[in-house]
Amino acid sequence: MSKIVKRSDKLAFFGVVDAENTVTYFRMKGFNEISTQKGPKEYSRQYVDQEFEQSDVVGYSPSISYSFDQFTDNAVHNDLVTIAEKELVGPEAIRSIVMVDLSRQTDNGAYPAVKRDFSVICDSEGDSMDAYTYSGALKVKGEKVFGTATSTDDWETCSFVEA
Repeated sequence: MSKIVKRSDKLAFFGVVDAENTVTYFRMKGFNEISTQKGPKEYSRQYVDQEFEQSDVVGYSPSISYSFDQFTDNAVHNDLVTIAEKELVGPEAIRSIVMVDLSRQTDNGAYPAVKRDFSVICDSEGDSMDAYTYSGALKVKGEKVFGTATSTDDWETCSFVEA
């Protein structure tokens, strides 16, 4: 019997860089939205001998929209708030995201994962009266890196190994 894949089976981990330039991938908790838009780039044309237009996908420009209620003890929130408040740009606003698929375990006990660099594009803050919120987009900054992920702390953090 087929099993439906739950949204909670696809975890996102955000690379936070510490003072020693060590990256730790923390689970993106407390987010109201983490949705991916593929942003396909199309080449469309109509030839004179045809009555229809045809299209080909020639590239992608993926982005991830995010929204979260700010928690003070959350490393990911703290990093995103710092980027927003300091209005960081360029390399200072690039972070790696690891997406882990917990619905498919590999033979060695790890899980399929994809790592990619994104530019953090802060959009708005303070939109709610109930909690202080932030929102924005993570726009693609590099190629996908396929691999596997494991965790030793019940998926609070993860380790990524390139395939």
